[in-house]
Amino acid sequence: MRDRLEELRRRALERIADADAGALDELHGALLGRSGELTALLRGLGGLPAEERPLVGRLANEVKSAIQEALEARRDELRRAALEADLAGAGLDPTLPGAGRPPGAAHPVLAVARELQDLFRSLGFVVWEGPEVETEEHNFDALNIPPDHPARDVQDTIWLVDEPGRPRLCLRTHTSPVQVRALRELGAPLQVVAPGRVFRQEAQDATHEHSFHQMEGLVVDRGIGVPHMLHAMSVLLEHVFGRRIETRLRPGFFPFVEPGFELDARCPFCRAGCRVCKGSCWVELMPGGLVHPHVLEAAGVDSEEYSGFAFGLGLSRIAMLKWGIDDIRWMMSGDLRFLGQFPAQAGR
Repeated sequence: MRDRLEELRRRALERIADADAGALDELHGALLGRSGELTALLRGLGGLPAEERPLVGRLANEVKSAIQEALEARRDELRRAALEADLAGAGLDPTLPGAGRPPGAAHPVLAVARELQDLFRSLGFVVWEGPEVETEEHNFDALNIPPDHPARDVQDTIWLVDEPGRPRLCLRTHTSPVQVRALRELGAPLQVVAPGRVFRQEAQDATHEHSFHQMEGLVVDRGIGVPHMLHAMSVLLEHVFGRRIETRLRPGFFPFVEPGFELDARCPFCRAGCRVCKGSCWVELMPGGLVHPHVLEAAGVDSEEYSGFAFGLGLSRIAMLKWGIDDIRWMMSGDLRFLGQFPAQAGR
């Protein structure tokens, strides 16, 4: 597998170096798309010995990054060549410095997402993405939430207009559908994280927004239990905050895990209750639990042989705790006065 990944990197870089502008988009799809060569190789991860998977996963991420960087570098090279050709003979000097632009900065949520993706890649996880417009089957049915389940009411779904003869569609209410998609495509054993935007018809307040960001984590293998999940959560939080933070674990119900838990963090804004924690002094941070056997079976995995854990992390709330942001509505406001407070993330 490693030899095939290295060969793919070598061939890809050679093809990109000679590609013109029209061929670059085709190459991106052929190499990195859903049916691309790298995706096809990743489907074989589940068949590797357990000790090789983390090494091959890291190499796969390196190959993907190398291809993406080469594609962008070639695009920049072609843009410069086109600009110089346009300016040739026009009496302009293209070497003169242009108008100054203020330094940019990554959005707080994007900065957190990139930081966590780097962490999980170092632990052998694969970053997997799914569509924001989901089928009812992926968003609910395959996650052990049938049509008559009360959890559907709690999620306040935004449904799209039904089209006769086609699956019912909605804006996904969580990143958990990626669990099913990744298991169906890659099989078990598996370690993936899935960052992305989700949507709900929420009543907006300091901690609730109609559009927000989550990151799903999923580990499926033989002999996985609650201690593995708690260790992963601990490593994640210590990495993000650079210190141990006070947390509590309490039982929680989620149809797609059994047993289920809620991990709360001590509110950083108060000592006796505030609008962020709603007077409880705790902020809900990371629900999780052991993957329900029905979810494994729906994804084509033998629940008698494999078990796993999953957790959902609110990226928006992590950013709030990390930088002391007291209202989640700032995240989607697009207000440059707010975004300009995070220059430390420039260039990330």
